[in-house]
Amino acid sequence: MRGMTQASFTADVTPPTGPAPSSPTPAPLSAKEEAVDTVRFLALLAIAVLIFRSFFLSPFNIPSESMQPRLLIGDYLLVNKMAYGYSKYSLPFSVPLIPGRIFARTPERGDVVVFKAPPVADNDYIKRVIGLPGDSVQVKDGIVWLNGKPLKREAIADFVIPVTPNMVEASRMTGTLPCYSPEFEEIAADGQRQCRYKQFRETLPSGKSYNILDITTIAEDNTPLVVVPAGHLFLMGDNRDRSADSRFPAMENQGIGLVPEENLVGHALVGMFSTDGSASWINPISWFTAARWGRIGDGF
Repeated sequence: MRGMTQASFTADVTPPTGPAPSSPTPAPLSAKEEAVDTVRFLALLAIAVLIFRSFFLSPFNIPSESMQPRLLIGDYLLVNKMAYGYSKYSLPFSVPLIPGRIFARTPERGDVVVFKAPPVADNDYIKRVIGLPGDSVQVKDGIVWLNGKPLKREAIADFVIPVTPNMVEASRMTGTLPCYSPEFEEIAADGQRQCRYKQFRETLPSGKSYNILDITTIAEDNTPLVVVPAGHLFLMGDNRDRSADSRFPAMENQGIGLVPEENLVGHALVGMFSTDGSASWINPISWFTAARWGRIGDGF
């Protein structure tokens, strides 16, 4: 009996011989499951990009000359969407998910802002803030008067820019000339066409200054006195003769009038790329030669 008990106990504790059993191999995903996983990943990625672009940073490209000399056709910027708070205009297609404006902050004079232009508020525009709520603004003989005093303006060296392919294309679309008028176009020493404009340095009461172009006489060089109402901004382009800004009544594709702060999209932050429009998809070398590398990284 004692021997049987010992044998039985030994058999209970003796480890099994031979290789350990392996884990079961997971069954491979079917083509349908792989497709579902791919779609799920792409959907989550799209949502992440949408959230980032709606609430943090968003790209913006310059299609016109209205902000020369600071911004050129073919410049690409990053816009800070957090700067002035959020409204429905912060969202793609202006989806009305945000009531009014939250985390609101009024810009400072001199800020370069991106906004939805009234009255339709479909397209993004970019201009410089000149008048804040309560300010009086008037233009006399091309000089901006702010709260009864003219802004300091001094002539500086001419602004000279080569005529680039994207300038030519933009002029064709608008029925104008790349240099606005033949009198502003000349041939450089290397034989290339270029534009030469009178340039000025304008200074706000705060001391902030920036370069502007004022090259000819237009009707909007003289405007009525305007007092900016609450919740609105008076915006102007730095190219004073080629900018349909707050001097013009709000009409689709013509002027923007006084812009509601609710229409703000963000503050221009930094230049992230710039091209002269000469690149060709079939010539990879042109992707590099067309880039204006010196304009990348310029802040505001």
